[in-house]
Amino acid sequence: MVRNVETGRFERSLAALTAVGSVVTAVEIYFEHDSASFGNSMMWWPVVLGPVGAAAGVAGFLDQRMAKTALPLASVVIVANGVQGTYLHGRGIGRKPGGWSNFRYNMEMGPPLMAPLLVTMVGGMGLLAALLRREQ
Repeated sequence: MVRNVETGRFERSLAALTAVGSVVTAVEIYFEHDSASFGNSMMWWPVVLGPVGAAAGVAGFLDQRMAKTALPLASVVIVANGVQGTYLHGRGIGRKPGGWSNFRYNMEMGPPLMAPLLVTMVGGMGLLAALLRREQ
């Protein structure tokens, strides 16, 4: 593993993982937000950003210049959306009957507080890929 990082192979692997992770999380988010009837228009953002992250990840895997431009740009937007989602899910838990004082029930029955952090992690992989050196 260390050798792969030193030789630059890990950058391409992380770009590819960002692409795959973006698709998987976007599909999962679509079904979860669809079950909530997309009650807030902000629920569409992570679904739309999934294909953007996938395209940037594939482009970063194939081309070094894209790995240093498009991939980090898309990844920053994905990370920001994940942080925003964490805030919105926390706000949703607080708005349920009993709010935060009924934490355990509202955490289980309300919006999943930790789920947007998965999106943040996918964006973080893209940012890390952009920082690593490329295989020559």
